[in-house]
Amino acid sequence: MKILVTGGAGFIGSNFVHLLLNEQPDLEVTVIDKLTYAGNKASLDGLPNNRFKFVQGDICDEKLIDQLVAESDVVVHFAAESHNDNSLREPWPFVETNVVGTYRILEAVRAHDKRLHHISTDEVFGDLELDDPAKFNDKTAYNPSSPYSATKAGSDLLVRAWVRSFGVKATISNCSNNYGPYQHIEKFIPRQITNILSGQKPKLYGSGQNIRDWIHVNDHNVAVLKVLESGRIGETYLIGANGEKSNKEVLETILELMGKPKDWFEAVNDRPGHDMRYAIDPSKIERELGWKPGYTDIEQGLKQTIDWYTNHKEWWQPLKDAVEAAYKKKGQ
Repeated sequence: MKILVTGGAGFIGSNFVHLLLNEQPDLEVTVIDKLTYAGNKASLDGLPNNRFKFVQGDICDEKLIDQLVAESDVVVHFAAESHNDNSLREPWPFVETNVVGTYRILEAVRAHDKRLHHISTDEVFGDLELDDPAKFNDKTAYNPSSPYSATKAGSDLLVRAWVRSFGVKATISNCSNNYGPYQHIEKFIPRQITNILSGQKPKLYGSGQNIRDWIHVNDHNVAVLKVLESGRIGETYLIGANGEKSNKEVLETILELMGKPKDWFEAVNDRPGHDMRYAIDPSKIERELGWKPGYTDIEQGLKQTIDWYTNHKEWWQPLKDAVEAAYKKKGQ
């Protein structure tokens, strides 16, 4: 079987490609990635050349996407602009990649009758109050609050429309906040880890009370494989590990694991329109597909992640100064 992975040099996509090729010896994988600042070809080092091909390209390139989809059996669509702060500063790349790019993929899988799995986010649902017992499920109404989440919501709705209108064989998954190896150091958890490794105090937005539902990237990708293997066409599956923690709690755990005082951090300006809480109800995928997370304790997952960044400084150190300079301009 031949699988096309869009955005496969990004954080979650590259971990997915490693999982596929390590655990599925009969698969061939092609990655298409634009290699924007968030894509890193080094994240794909060490993969078997006889079963892996990399194509640098844009998912908005109609001719290229049509060709790559025609040559594949399954498309797994990770490619997206995904950093909220960047979407607030410059929304257009998010509209182009997340909406137009998804349209190009949908038209190609429709033309060639291929199976599609579309990766999305829990941020399409908006946010929840801190004291609200509710969690997002596949019936929750969309209520995005940033250009990033609005364009991901738009891409989800396009997939649903192509399933219903044209019979496209697609599934969707919306996942909570991922962490783990190969995540760009502009993101919350790797930024704090690499700050400490660089001798700098970590940074915490505002009071740090915002809650995220954390999941290790490997658990997310195993769930995606379950959906590919057994998911019902047209269905949406929410992937979460019941990992609700505030940003402050996560930072304090990282500091403790790295031998620093729990208060050794700097409070910085909060993000505009910062969502308060995300929480996913994963009962549907657990019930229907038998998936369960492997990292049920965030401390265990964070320790693995800290070890990875500690042992792969050559991967992130060239990026560090530029990332921190960009945050400093925003007072963050």
